[in-house]
Amino acid sequence: MAALSKRSLLLAGHATSLALEPSFWAVLEQMAAHKAVSLPALLVDLDAERGEASLASTCRVAALQWTQHRP
Repeated sequence: MAALSKRSLLLAGHATSLALEPSFWAVLEQMAAHKAVSLPALLVDLDAERGEASLASTCRVAALQWTQHRP
């Protein structure tokens, strides 16, 4: 299994870090490019919609769903 890759980001005015496997980061970058937004902007959107789920889980699920239902 691939090691986690940690990135620091600012969400809703708070500094945080997010650790995901490189393959998930790659899909999230593809999602952002497809939507013509930056990766941080995509993460802000996912964070706003995640409810009680962790951000890492939300990102993994979003990436998985996007690869399954790619436009």
